[in-house]
Amino acid sequence: NIFGEENFYLELQNHGLPEQKKIIPGIVGLSKKLGLPLVATNDVHFLKQEDAQIQDVLICIQTGKKLADTDRLHFSSDQFYLKSSAEMKELFAEYPEAIENTRHIAARCNFEFPMTGHFLPNFKPPDNKNLRDYFEEIVRQGFEKRLPQIKEKIDKGLNPHTLEEYYQRLEREIKLIEQMGFEGYFLIVWDLIKASREHQIPVGPGRGSAAGSLIAYCLGITQIDPIEYDLLFERFLNPERISLPDIDIDFCGRRRQEVIDYVTQKYGQENVCQIITFGTMAARQAIRDVGRVMDVPLSEVDRVAKMIPTQGPEASIEGALKSVPELKELYQKNERIARLLDVAKKLEGQVRHPSIHAAGIVITPRPLVEFLPLYQSSKGEITTQFPMTDIEAIGLLKMDILGLRNLTIITDALSFIEKNTGEKVDLDSIPLDDQKTYEVFQQGNTNGVFQFESHGMKELLRRFKPEQFRDLIALNALFRPGPIKSGMMEEFIQRKNHPERINYELSQLEPILKETRGIIVYQEQVMRIATVLAGFTLAEADLLRKAMGKKIKEMMNAQKEKFLQGAKKNGIQQSKAEKIFDQIVQFAEYGFNKSHSAAYAYLAYQTAYLKAHYPAHFLAALMTSEAEKGDTSQIVKYLNECRELGIKVLPPDINYSHYNFTVEGNNIRMGLSAIKNVGENTIHELLAWRKKKGKFKDLFDLFEDYDSRVLNRKALESLIKAGALDSLGWKRSRLFYLLDTLIEYGHQRQKAREEQSVSLFADDYLRPPDIPVEVHSMNEWDEEVLLGYEKEVLGTYLSSHPLAKYKKRLNHLVSHTIEAIDPEEDFDREVRLAGIIVSVKLLKTKKEERMAAFVLEDLSGQIDVTVFPEPYSKYHPYLKEGQMVWVKGKMSIDSFEVKKVLASQILSLTEALEKQARKTIIRLPLDRLSEDDLAQLHQILASFPGECPLYLELEKPDSVCLVQSAEYQAVSPSEAFLEQVEALLGPEAVLVEY
Repeated sequence: NIFGEENFYLELQNHGLPEQKKIIPGIVGLSKKLGLPLVATNDVHFLKQEDAQIQDVLICIQTGKKLADTDRLHFSSDQFYLKSSAEMKELFAEYPEAIENTRHIAARCNFEFPMTGHFLPNFKPPDNKNLRDYFEEIVRQGFEKRLPQIKEKIDKGLNPHTLEEYYQRLEREIKLIEQMGFEGYFLIVWDLIKASREHQIPVGPGRGSAAGSLIAYCLGITQIDPIEYDLLFERFLNPERISLPDIDIDFCGRRRQEVIDYVTQKYGQENVCQIITFGTMAARQAIRDVGRVMDVPLSEVDRVAKMIPTQGPEASIEGALKSVPELKELYQKNERIARLLDVAKKLEGQVRHPSIHAAGIVITPRPLVEFLPLYQSSKGEITTQFPMTDIEAIGLLKMDILGLRNLTIITDALSFIEKNTGEKVDLDSIPLDDQKTYEVFQQGNTNGVFQFESHGMKELLRRFKPEQFRDLIALNALFRPGPIKSGMMEEFIQRKNHPERINYELSQLEPILKETRGIIVYQEQVMRIATVLAGFTLAEADLLRKAMGKKIKEMMNAQKEKFLQGAKKNGIQQSKAEKIFDQIVQFAEYGFNKSHSAAYAYLAYQTAYLKAHYPAHFLAALMTSEAEKGDTSQIVKYLNECRELGIKVLPPDINYSHYNFTVEGNNIRMGLSAIKNVGENTIHELLAWRKKKGKFKDLFDLFEDYDSRVLNRKALESLIKAGALDSLGWKRSRLFYLLDTLIEYGHQRQKAREEQSVSLFADDYLRPPDIPVEVHSMNEWDEEVLLGYEKEVLGTYLSSHPLAKYKKRLNHLVSHTIEAIDPEEDFDREVRLAGIIVSVKLLKTKKEERMAAFVLEDLSGQIDVTVFPEPYSKYHPYLKEGQMVWVKGKMSIDSFEVKKVLASQILSLTEALEKQARKTIIRLPLDRLSEDDLAQLHQILASFPGECPLYLELEKPDSVCLVQSAEYQAVSPSEAFLEQVEALLGPEAVLVEY
């Protein structure tokens, strides 16, 4: 009786399994013998009987098996579904009491969540102060701190608003927040941000609609003045539709865990926890998973998956079948593909795995288990079982604590600036009209600039040429698929360049739409229009905005009628009012939250300011961030930018480097952590030695305190290859040659220290070894070897780049640099690239055909290249690490939306430079050429016969004439040919056209 009266039942199940049929009579007998009631159940694993096949596929996906495998886990029948009452009664007709007991149990099991009210954590004001009084005290203190800056802008004419508007808005927001009972919420967020700043944890300027709150600005939760930029409180909190505020906060990604730790410590470990999220199968992923399970050839699966668009309503299997004719035809004509898509369709959107939400945490006033169930992952991490939306639905406080990498980059850049120049830059005090910063945007020089890095955005910036902060807010809002596809973004550009295109349906619209040149860009503008033209309150206008977003016909009709009636009362013609309402509906589909756009434009401006005024410090911070991520391709991109800006990137150095990238004057110094095989412990020990003894004076000084447990042979080899010992005054080749001798010397010193041995011969025994005479005359490694070693241990070329000498010619030979490829604009287009092969993977198809994949690197970045069996059979001899190649192929993207090229032709770079050349032109300044020069030129031309037509550009003081060479009609424009001609006639004497 340990379970209590009527709490223990014997269960009957029948899924058509022989074992179950055998034991049912035994269970019934036991029930009678012990007087225990029976209950009939079904082991439910899927909803419908026909879902058995889908369940089988899911099991294969989970276990990594194929449907055709015989030795795999699978269900023995299709009866594991949710059966109807009638089906269960029929199945257990002999035991009606077992069916009846299911009703009894169901009637006794019930729980209702209290779905009204909110359960905020207990914020305790100091000195037993009243919560409301403390809230007002902190808000008014914050307002007083902001006032001088507000007054200054108003006095200078930079802010068109009045102080009276600020005082009125402050009182209105205080009143509304207190009416809704959210004083505690604001104090919780304020306290979290205050504590973070006190611990020097960088906090973002705000995000989302919270930037529309003056009180959030006063409390330091946001850094954007909502009145100056016409942001609305009601877009954030609507008093007519009360729900918990939602303030998301960005923190330095490196220190996000410290913020979570603070929350946990303040509110109690039993009251704080991260939130679960469920990864679902997207269309492409479902097709790839099902294709593998059904053993469909990889090339077919890849082809089908890539036919699914990545955005919009067509980004589903059903949507793609309607909008992609090629896929529809394949579905209709290919039975295997049709089956693949039918199964994948049923899996699309299904939960694939649980994981931890990237940002969300929940905080409760009492232990979490009193409010919701918890989940422990295989790694031991505790999360909620409820996802975000359910947590909000039961009234619990959910906070998004986001780790933003860009804040880490800003922090590092500011630290570099202070260490290098002594200057403390306060980014919240920089002018928002800095011309140098706007030049960064206008030139599209925005690598590393938050939210403005993509190829499409760079092109937009170059065309639009933003001149003020409001332009950045608008561009950030407009650069999205909707406004781009609708032509809205293009019209915005045209109106800037052709102001005569700007018009307003009514004069009342001009103050609202002037900053966006007559186009409705923001949701806040929709709300303003409704209040000005139709007399809506801002709270009612927010409901109109939400109705438009939901597109519910009945709701829209009611809002339209209200708008027209309000406009009529304000003397606006019905036809005009209807036209404006229709425009609002049209643009509201793409309207963006201005508050969020303003907050993120502010962060973008800060990063651009750093890039404009402190480029070395900013790029060092960017590369530090990429090094922490282990993203070599991005480091390559930023190294190229350093070269273009004239910033020298110095190799890691045992005497000057720190753990990560640092700045030395106007140069950037690579950190020791960039070197492979040099571990964290080794770096810290080297830095400790240096701190204790000062810089290493010479080579032997490094080995005097040698400890093989800290600095082993592998680490020393890598330090030499990276150039980290260059400052000790020895060529790398000589150091490498002497390494065994040096290590032996270090071992003897270490042994003597450990044994504390002293002998008559100690001085001789421990003095530095003699260096063989021949070492002093050893040449440095040639460039190819030296750069190869740098690439090996640093992941990138540093002293130079194997492609550097070809740079001018490559501009004519390729269609794109790797960094300039736009995944959307160039998708499925032919591209021609040149670079060096970083790594190669040899693969096989299901039919055992050979193929390959390799990483190609040029001066701007890296890209993946796939070589299918047919091109592989022709071009596989070129696929070697370190080989410089020219690649022609189609631009594509993989299942992770990463760009790659499907190669159709591959040549060695030298071969391509010669074979792809259409014309070679030699410039001959006739007035400066001697007979000897011409004789030497004849000799060079005779030495390089080939197939590229040769033209001579004959330059006289008053004319230029281009003629085809008669004697040497074609040449081979190899690198050696160019070098010899330019050595004779000077740089720029030869032009090769491709």
